[in-house]
Parts: sequence; structure tokens; C-alpha cells
Amino acid sequence: MKIAIVLNTSWNIYNFRLGLVRSLIDAGHEIIAVAPHDDYSSKLIEMGCRYEKVTMDSRGANPVKDLGLTIELFRIYRRIKPDVILHFTIKPNIYGTFAAKLLGIPTINNVCGLGTVFLNKGIVSFVAKVMYKLAFRFPAKVLFQNDQDKKLFITEKLIKDEIAELIPGSGLNLTKFLPQDLPENKRFTFLLVSRLIHDKGIVEYIEAIKLLRARGVEANFQILGAIDEVHRRGIPADVIHSWIDDGIIEYLGRVRDVRSYIKNADCIVLPSYREGTPRTLLEAAGMARPIVTTNVAGCNNVVKDSFNGFLCNLKDINDLADKMEKMVKLPFMERRQFGLNGRKLVEQAYDEHVVIDKYQELVNKVA
Repeated sequence: MKIAIVLNTSWNIYNFRLGLVRSLIDAGHEIIAVAPHDDYSSKLIEMGCRYEKVTMDSRGANPVKDLGLTIELFRIYRRIKPDVILHFTIKPNIYGTFAAKLLGIPTINNVCGLGTVFLNKGIVSFVAKVMYKLAFRFPAKVLFQNDQDKKLFITEKLIKDEIAELIPGSGLNLTKFLPQDLPENKRFTFLLVSRLIHDKGIVEYIEAIKLLRARGVEANFQILGAIDEVHRRGIPADVIHSWIDDGIIEYLGRVRDVRSYIKNADCIVLPSYREGTPRTLLEAAGMARPIVTTNVAGCNNVVKDSFNGFLCNLKDINDLADKMEKMVKLPFMERRQFGLNGRKLVEQAYDEHVVIDKYQELVNKVA
């Protein structure tokens, strides 16, 4: 069977869908990766994928560019003739579905997260919902990564209940992200792993650090992730460098493998505004690290309050600082137990084999 996997970056396919791709190849399927070209496009070819370059601006909406994307995807799909298409991320989910429908190709879509567009009321949110409603008449199946997102789409009549189904994110490779002994650092170390955009709660993290410093809390505060000034909600590089120069954070840049950084941290922090299933938190829990995150969709699926971490209120700097300070003051053995609880949680609910088996089942059913 010929299967196309369509995302907004080759990096995303390689880092988050590698297990799925390998399993489909091992099952004898021909996999065609359709994504913009980046450093990971060649890696997809090396592992046995056929690669098709597409021009896709994932940042913001532009009617002319989006129409062009639909046409480009239509031409790619017509040329490669896949038996089924797996769409991930917003633009493939919408414009890729339109293109596939015109060609009569079945699709399985994955709502990885709703992003900024669903956080604020306004014309952009209205248009996005209309586009989802139009596009989601056509997929054979739409997979959601948390129940809140699924219920929202059904309640707002963006999708029919019978084609919507839950799946545990992209899952986690439990043999790659193994539990690690909790370090006994001389200075407690917090680590935030994320792209540097506002919706990940970066500014709230910075302001909480200032509050903690004012309270006399001694700790290291790290950020690991790409600066993304092009994103319409991206944080300017000069602002980030001012945080570094003022000694507020230690910026670790962007790395290919986050495991050593998670291993050296006492606690992982993600004050995000909303998520699908946050990969950062899955990886942290898989490596048995306690977590502080927001009590919002996606995050509160991975973290259970006072079980494997602490939940704080959305955009509440004082509450975030309180929960981070509470983590610092928690006895070592209790923090260690939080980490072990998190590992148990991902073993039970987020093993990537559950995700892979579901895709194998759906591909065989709809193609």
C-alpha cells in the first residue's frame, strides 16, 4: 500500500512520527513524506521514505498562499497516487483534505492541538472554525489527542461524532526515554523545553522566576528550544537575549536530543496555554521527572496534580511561582515518587505502540 504522511516540517515527521513511519515501512507499505524541506528531509529518505517537497507557511493565514497550498497538494497527490493520506497539523488537515477529496483519496487526520486560533474569540477564530467544518466533512477518521478538543469540535458541530476518535498523542518510545535517577543538584534546576512563543507560557515563566528570586528561592532556570521570530506569536530574539544578559535564565539553544538535559533537571516546567498532548511532558514523565504545568487541555492529561507534578492556573504568574517553589521545598523522596508516578502513567496510557497499532488498523480499514 502507498501511504502519504503530510506535515508542516520534515523535522516534525522525523522527531515525532519516526516509530509510526518505521512500523508502516516494516509492514511492507511504501511511505511518501510530504513536507517542506529542512535538515531532516534527507534523514527521511535514508530511512526508506520517498520524499516530496511542498511549500507550506505554517505561520498565520494568507488566503492566496493557502489556495496555492491546496493546488500544490492536489498536484502532488495526483502525481504520487497514494492509497491513503495521513494528515497532521492545521494546514494539511484543512487544505490537504480538500485536495484529497477532489481526487477521491481517503484521509485520516490528526488534530495535534488547537493552538492560538481557538484561544481567542475573533475573526481569525471564526474563519478557522468554518474551514475546519468544511474540511472535516470528508476524512474517513479524525483523531484527537485529548478529550477536551474532541468534545469542543463535536459541541460546535465542526465534526460528526462517528468519525472522531481519541488517540494518545504521538505516543512515546519507552525504550528511548528511559527512567533516570533524580539528580541531587546543589542548586535546584528547572527546565522548560519549547519553541519560544508566547502561547507556551514563556513570559509567565520569566515573571515567575523574578518572583521566586525576590522570595529568595535559589535555583537554576533553564530554557531549551528554538527562537522563532517569524511566528506571529514568537518572542523577539532581543527580548530573549535581554533575559540571558540579566541572568534570569540559562538559554540552552536548540538541540537534537533533549534527554541529557531532562536527565540533569530536577523539574520540567511548561506553563502552556493549551496543547494536544505535549511531547515535552511525555518525555519528562517517561524519564521520571516531576512536572509543573498549567491546568489546561492536553497538559492536565499528562500531569495529575500532586501525583506526578503540580498544576497551576492559566496565565497566573503567582500560582506558577507558588507551584515551582512548592516543588523546590518538596522532600527529595516525594519528588522522586512524583517522577516514578509519571513514568507509570506514560507506560499505561502513552506507549507509542498503542498509536502505531491504531494507525495500522485504520489504514487497513479505510484504504
